[in-house]
Amino acid sequence: MRSGFVTLVGRPNVGKSTLLNAVLGRKVSIVSDKPQTTRTQVRGVLNRPDTQIVFVDTPGIHKPRTLLGERLNSSATGAIGDVDVVCLVVDATGAIGPGDRFVASRVPADAVVVVNKVDVASPTEVLAQLARAAEQLDLGQYFAVSARTGDGVEDLVAHLIERLPEGPQYYPDDMVTDVPEAFWVAELVREQLLAVARDEVPHSIATRVTEWEWPRIRCEILVERDSQKGIVIGRKGAILKEVGIAVRQQLPPGAFLELFVKVDKDWQRRPKALERLGY
Repeated sequence: MRSGFVTLVGRPNVGKSTLLNAVLGRKVSIVSDKPQTTRTQVRGVLNRPDTQIVFVDTPGIHKPRTLLGERLNSSATGAIGDVDVVCLVVDATGAIGPGDRFVASRVPADAVVVVNKVDVASPTEVLAQLARAAEQLDLGQYFAVSARTGDGVEDLVAHLIERLPEGPQYYPDDMVTDVPEAFWVAELVREQLLAVARDEVPHSIATRVTEWEWPRIRCEILVERDSQKGIVIGRKGAILKEVGIAVRQQLPPGAFLELFVKVDKDWQRRPKALERLGY
């Protein structure tokens, strides 16, 4: 049997989580167009005949402005070592910038460069981006994919399987992720909030499940300032209602989800608050 670990790294918003979901054929990592959507390492398991790949999705590596940002970077770079393959994901529609080169300098020389979002770039632009990536990043292999449409994803997976050593089965056949249910529900709530929140609010939102007595789930939404609390709740509770409906549609029938908003001043900058939230 071939088995091993593959880490996905890159700048924020290059599509790492969407790629993981595309590879697995189901949603195991939340996605949004906001930076820092992924805040922890998320493992997804791909099972094929005589093969198991454990993918590690990571936070986008960026220039941190808060203690939370520093910890997200540490989480991402910590997932680079001691794995079988590292995939550096870059955006087909943007320039290869200092951020991409910074990440590339920290991955192994045999890392795989994945040029994502080819569905929104012309063939000429994709070829030019591949050429720029080869010139500026100087890494092992290069693949052009669309995580959104699935184009090129199977070729990438086939290559990763070839790179895996012989090894044990790390997870059961029916296990697709090791994310605990309570954490997953909190992430679904945060995903929906990211879709409707504006300005600086997305970075200030944290979510956690504080009570779980099925079918009743109590999820706490943390913000950093009183003004943000009103934005998250919405007029007459409209935002919370919209979020609750969207999340319940992704849960088993009968789930009763309670959402509460709480101000935890400057939680992104306080070590104890970050530890309490699991960051």
